[in-house]
Amino acid sequence: MGVEGCTKCIKYLLFVFNFIFWLAGGIILGVALWLRHDSQTTNILYLQLGDKQAPNTFYVGIYILIAVGAVMMFVGFLGCYGAIQESQCLLGTFFTCLVILFACEVAAGIWGFVNKDQIAKDVKQFYDQALQQALMGEPDSNNAKAVVKTFHETLDCCGSDIVSATFTPVWRDDLCRKDALKSFFQNANCHKKIDELFSGKLYLIGIAAVVVAVIMIFEMILSMVLCCGIRNSSVY
Repeated sequence: MGVEGCTKCIKYLLFVFNFIFWLAGGIILGVALWLRHDSQTTNILYLQLGDKQAPNTFYVGIYILIAVGAVMMFVGFLGCYGAIQESQCLLGTFFTCLVILFACEVAAGIWGFVNKDQIAKDVKQFYDQALQQALMGEPDSNNAKAVVKTFHETLDCCGSDIVSATFTPVWRDDLCRKDALKSFFQNANCHKKIDELFSGKLYLIGIAAVVVAVIMIFEMILSMVLCCGIRNSSVY
C-alpha cells in the first residue's frame, strides 16, 4: 500500500530535491574537471624548478571535489529511486550516505578554510625562488627563466611584491614582455595575480559547497519524515 496525503507530497518533494542534488553533483563534477584542466592553473602547477615541483595543494582539493561530485550523483540517484519505490531500506542507505557525505564536506570545508591562504603563499614562494635564480644567474637559471616566463605569460604579470625583485625584471626582455613597464605601473605584479587566480576559484568552490550543504540538510529531514510515513502506512 502506497503512502497518502502529506506523506505522498513529501515523497515527490524528496524526489525533486534528489534530482536537484543529482544535478548539483554533476555541476560540481564538471566545475572540478574544469578547474583541474584550466590552462592557467595547469601551466603553473605543472612547472618544475630543478628537482622541486610546484605546490600541488590546490589539486588535492580539486581531486576531493571530483570524488564528491561523483558520489553526489550516485547518492542522488539512490535517493530518487528510493523515494519513488517507497523503500525504507534504500531511503535508510540514502540517509546514511548523506550523513557521511555531509561530514566529509564539513571536514573538506575546514581543510579548505585553513589552507586557503597557504595555497597562494606556496605558489608565490615557488615563483620568488625561480625569479631569484633567474636574476642571479644561478646554475639552474635556464630552467628558472622558463618557469618565470611561464608565470609572466600565463598571468600577464611581472615581478613580485618585493621591491628589489620587482623593479629589476621590468627591464629584462628575456623575463618580461615588452609591455611589462605598463603592467608594473598598473600594479600587475605576480603576487597580486596569484592571489586573484586562487581566491576567485576558491570563492566559487565555497559557494557551491554552501548550496549543496543546504540541499543535503533538507534532504536528510525529508528522508526521515518519509521513512516514518512509510512505516506508519505499512502498519495501518
